[in-house]
Amino acid sequence: MILEMKVPSPGESITEVEIAEWLVENGDYVEKDQAIAEVDSDKATLELPAEASGTITLKAEEGDAVAVGAVVCLIDTSAAKPNGTADASSAPKEEEEKKEARNTEKAAQPAKAKETYASGVPSPAAKKILDEKGVDSKTVSGSGRDGRITKEDAVSAVPSMGSPTGGNRGESRSKLSMLRRKVAERLVAAKNETAMLTTFNEVDMSSIFELRNKYKEDFKSKHGVGLGFMSFFTKAVVRALEMYPAVNSMIDGKEMISYDFCDISIAVSGPKGLMVPVIRNAENLTFRGVEAEVKRLAIKAREGEITVDEMTGGTFTITNGGVFGSMLSTPIINPPQSAILGMHNIVERPIARDGAIAIAPIMYVAVSYDHRIIDGKESVGFLVAIKEALENPEELLMDNNVKKALEM
Repeated sequence: MILEMKVPSPGESITEVEIAEWLVENGDYVEKDQAIAEVDSDKATLELPAEASGTITLKAEEGDAVAVGAVVCLIDTSAAKPNGTADASSAPKEEEEKKEARNTEKAAQPAKAKETYASGVPSPAAKKILDEKGVDSKTVSGSGRDGRITKEDAVSAVPSMGSPTGGNRGESRSKLSMLRRKVAERLVAAKNETAMLTTFNEVDMSSIFELRNKYKEDFKSKHGVGLGFMSFFTKAVVRALEMYPAVNSMIDGKEMISYDFCDISIAVSGPKGLMVPVIRNAENLTFRGVEAEVKRLAIKAREGEITVDEMTGGTFTITNGGVFGSMLSTPIINPPQSAILGMHNIVERPIARDGAIAIAPIMYVAVSYDHRIIDGKESVGFLVAIKEALENPEELLMDNNVKKALEM
């Protein structure tokens, strides 16, 4: 019996996937539920398991975009399982014989008459260049067929005060993955379909540095995760979203949808590009809860094991370009959300404190927002609320009880 394996739907609104990699070869014997391929959707990379045991015939190539429901391979369930260490491939030997026949036929064809060129003789275009510049062709080494001097050889040989030439000028082409193409579409749509604006501020990270230096070892030994910056920023964002609910809203046609929960998307750089897993109901999580969830989602994203459900939704996004050394940026909104916070690197800078110059660890922060539903007053107030919470975390994020907040 021949079983047709079709592309299952990875999630709502996904209409096609891309064959990222076949894990088996044409003619292999596969077991039921064995992973036979990795497929890319516009949200994640998923494994495609075999629906039955038998010999497989592939119907799509790596890199092909295949519609959901289309046949990607056939499985002959009547094929016998190979014994012992014998080759599981049942591909016919005729293919090898055909290959040998093609090679023999090619060898039997009469050789094409080879055109010859005199070594050191310039092509017409090369001769014109050399004559104009007064360069003797005998001083030029030809790279063309049989030593012929090409136009490129002549250009390289002529001294120039302009742009340098003669270096490596190669190029290559590669097909964008479906994930990268979808990210590109969404970014362009965000720029074209929203009234995006960015506001900036700076944060003195001294208080957070002091708390982390004091409690990070005990925190890690007790909870098994590090006390990083993401928990502070997530808690600060949740507080600010509760103060400015318009930032926790989205446009749907002629309506504005506001949420009474905070699903925070965290931008993560994965092996196949940018992924944005979601921390659900972040308003209910402790510092330990946020750090554990960030670690879990980041590991899954980087190992390509993140699911579509774990990247669906989100009411606000945090992206950290600082881990790559970014000083300042204007992050692009993650549609259909209405705002995104950009974190950046922390650098010791001179600041004014109590009427004197002091050196402090400073981070520049940016909030890009959709001006259609978020006014400038709200966006600035939102970012100021984040700044206040980060500069005074013990009072505004920990209710003046650090040990309880960190569950020490």
